[in-house]
Amino acid sequence: MRLDKFLKISRVIKRRTLAKEVCDSGQVLVNNRVAKAGLEVKPGDKVELNFGTRKMALEILEIKETVPAKEAASLYKIVEY
Repeated sequence: MRLDKFLKISRVIKRRTLAKEVCDSGQVLVNNRVAKAGLEVKPGDKVELNFGTRKMALEILEIKETVPAKEAASLYKIVEY
């Protein structure tokens, strides 16, 4: 799954266009490398975000095409930054 789509489906970022802009501006690292929006992510990947004043690191646990809002947080786990 594309990185921008994962960020939207997991509700880390609310809109996919915003997720694409954040990725393409170099504010997202996947496995310690700068990532573009089209990067294919998979379970086990570590994602670090510098989004505005927010900094967070998460590990992808599962990939799903659709998920209810209540279960969105189950797709990743927040790790130390």
